[in-house]
This record gives sequence, structure tokens and C-alpha cells, in this order.
Amino acid sequence: MAKVHVKRFRVKPGDKVRLGSIDCADASGFDGDKKDGERAIDAIIGRLDPLQELLYAEHRHRLLLVLQGMDCSGKDGTIRRVFEGVNPQGVKVAHFGTPSAEELDHDYLWRVHRQVPDKGEIVIFNRSHYESVLVERVHRLVPERVWSRRYSQIADFERMLNEEGTTMIKFFLHIDRKEQARRLQDRLKDPTKHWKFSHLDYDERPHWKEYMRAYEDALERTSTESAPWYVVPSDHAWFRDLVVSQLVVEALEGLGMHYPRLDSKKAALASGGC
Repeated sequence: MAKVHVKRFRVKPGDKVRLGSIDCADASGFDGDKKDGERAIDAIIGRLDPLQELLYAEHRHRLLLVLQGMDCSGKDGTIRRVFEGVNPQGVKVAHFGTPSAEELDHDYLWRVHRQVPDKGEIVIFNRSHYESVLVERVHRLVPERVWSRRYSQIADFERMLNEEGTTMIKFFLHIDRKEQARRLQDRLKDPTKHWKFSHLDYDERPHWKEYMRAYEDALERTSTESAPWYVVPSDHAWFRDLVVSQLVVEALEGLGMHYPRLDSKKAALASGGC
């Protein structure tokens, strides 16, 4: 099966990130077209289901996936496509919108820590704790002295999760401004997508350059060996889903999981009962 050379999308610790120089429509590194890509995704998803079951059965590891991106970058679509065949018992999606009054009474990581995966779980963050160095920075909801110290706090938080058994992968779904405009127009034209439309999506567009600078800083300062960022070209939805699904499966395969064995006492009881 054809694979994507996904390592080239990884932000290595210390790398400088210039999002404007990255081609959001890049689908190179994969030897095939859209149809080939869709077939490859189907094959990967076929491997994902038994791996997720094994993760749940072994009850040892945790997998946390972070999806970030500008509006219309495809966070919901990625979740639907990549995880369409898995058992929902072991997969959860956490959405992080505007903080509630209760959440604002706590530190900005409080609501996030409550959503991290249990043993045997995959949890997908649709937006995440990074909103605190993105939205809050761009709209000046907190002063610079506050958001600027959060990068090191986030890195410490993620390192702690990793040391306690959580495997973490962070995806920045990268689309360009023209592609976002096209997708917003599609939402207006298609009655089945009207529910997705929000005037807030248009309100954010004038801040595009500010968001790109904020993302660049976040990617540079928080991509680590234990919690890497991947900048995924996402103008082509099929290529986006192929990269994400391949990285998820490779991460699970790398855990060296095994089904738990029945201990001798339970085995004896079972054989006696038969």
C-alpha cells in the first residue's frame, strides 16, 4: 500500500516555522491521485479499528490527538473520515469553545486536564488549550505578559502527560485564505451546511496574518519529541485525512501492544466451570 512521507510535515524542536512558505495544496510525497488516496485511507482505517480495540483491551496506554486550524480547515471532517469505523466506546471527542463562567474561575488548563484520555482511550481535541495562545492573544483578551508565559506552561503540561503514559500528536490543518473563502461560500450555497455557518467565521478573517504569527510561535515553541506538531497541507481533504490517519495508525502500532492474558486463577475457574 502506498504511503505518505509524513515525517517531512513534523516540526522538529527548534525549527523555524514560516506558514506562508508552506504550500497548503501540496499532495506530493504520495504516489497516486485522489482515488488512490481514498483507497489508501480505507486500508488504513481498516487497520485502525483492531488497533483501537487492542488499545482498549490492554488498558495501559492513552492516545491524545490535537486538531487545530483556522475555521473551515476540516477538523470535523477529519474526525468523521478517520474515525468512522472505530468503536465509540473507546474514542471521545472534546470540543473547546468559549470558556464557561465556571471554567473562567479556574486556570486555563483546568478544563483541558479534565478531558485527557483514560487508560485505553483515544481522545481527540477539536481545538484545545492552544486557544489560550491564539484567540486570547489575537484579540488581546489577556496581556502579553500572560499569554507569553503559557508556551512553557503548555510544554510542561504536555511533558507531564507523556511521562504518565499519554502518547500525544498535534495536527495543524493548514489551509490558505482563498481556500477558506471558497469553503465558507460552499456553506452558504449548500442548505445542508447552513447549520455550520457563523458570522464569526467572517469576523475572524481580517485577523488572518495575526493568527498565522500566533500559530507560528505556538508551533515553534511547543513542538517537542514527546508532543510533536505536524503541519498538514489541508486544501485537499483527502490528502489531509491520509496524513492524519497514517500518523495515528503508526503511533498505535509503535506502542507494542498485546492482548492481556488470562491469569492462572481465572483460567482455572473458567476451565472448572466448563
